[in-house]
Amino acid sequence: MVEQDYYELLGVQRGADEATIKAAYRKLAKECHPDRHNGCRDQEARFKAVNEAYDVLKDPQKRAAYDRFGHAAFRNGGGGQDPFGDAGFNGFSDIFSTIFGEFMDPRAQQNAARGADLRYDLELSLEEAFTGVEKTIAVQSMARCESCHGRGCTRTDHCASTCQTCGGMGKVRAQQGFFVVERGCPTCRGSGEVISDPCRNCHGEGRALAERKLAVKIPAGVDEGTRIRVAGEGEAGVRGAASGDLYLFVHMKRHPIYAREGTTLIAECPVSFTTAALGGAISLPGIDGNKVELKIPPGMQSGEQLRHRGAGMSVLNGRGRGDLVARILVETPTRMSAKQKKLLEEFRATETGDECPAAKSFFARARDYFA
Repeated sequence: MVEQDYYELLGVQRGADEATIKAAYRKLAKECHPDRHNGCRDQEARFKAVNEAYDVLKDPQKRAAYDRFGHAAFRNGGGGQDPFGDAGFNGFSDIFSTIFGEFMDPRAQQNAARGADLRYDLELSLEEAFTGVEKTIAVQSMARCESCHGRGCTRTDHCASTCQTCGGMGKVRAQQGFFVVERGCPTCRGSGEVISDPCRNCHGEGRALAERKLAVKIPAGVDEGTRIRVAGEGEAGVRGAASGDLYLFVHMKRHPIYAREGTTLIAECPVSFTTAALGGAISLPGIDGNKVELKIPPGMQSGEQLRHRGAGMSVLNGRGRGDLVARILVETPTRMSAKQKKLLEEFRATETGDECPAAKSFFARARDYFA
């Protein structure tokens, strides 16, 4: 029996993309569907062939195997000459592994037994984030067993033997039709070895739950949500395998004076209405410990800002600093002496409306609106 090429059957080129193949299949399947031909056997056979071709070409792995080996890629014994010799389909499994990756890469053992990554939430003050700091933190996790020094057994000589289930590879595979399914070995739990005399403290894993203290360096300029990776300080691996990593997530404490936007520090600064009207100066404590002097020009309005260049936060992994911004809030007095009230009454008596042009303009527009 001559087997028709799947690409020719669907009427597409070998380099056709997924969308083109799908469209061709839908068109042909509709044309030759048995329900449209009163059960015609030829059309039914064609319909089955079209579905078979599409089932292979829509799957990237099946399609790659078909492109390389043709119809022989899907034979599992039976008719036709086996292109893989005496190895049969198992031989094809080895070829398949060279196309899509090594099934039993020895590095898989180390990856399977590698320790997990850990997360630690670290809270910092604004001053610590500005200067950078070294923190000592306590981490409770799986660490190298001190009783067996990570070997997993009580004897000092080698007490581990190669796992017979996986042959020391840490993984086993099972063939399911065309595919090969790979999973961790249930006997050695991915380590590739079996301990004959396991340590009583760690039960052969070479690691046990413990609390460790670590000194970690936090660079200047970190902000809320900054993530810092500390390589190799996560959970210990099984019997000397690689450790995971530790990830520090930075959280910022609330500051009594400053809010932060990137490298900019913002302070809400209430001033008296006389200072805003006549001008003056305010003094703020800088994040670096030095005072920051800001001059208020006469006629300063509430909500306006004063900026001091280079007095903000440090730039993470860079040079220089951001700015410090003072947002002026004009405060209306609520506690006044009789003398102060009298002076304000005298001032009000001399007002012409030109002293506050914004208010004058607004109420003029309001009068015109209702006129």
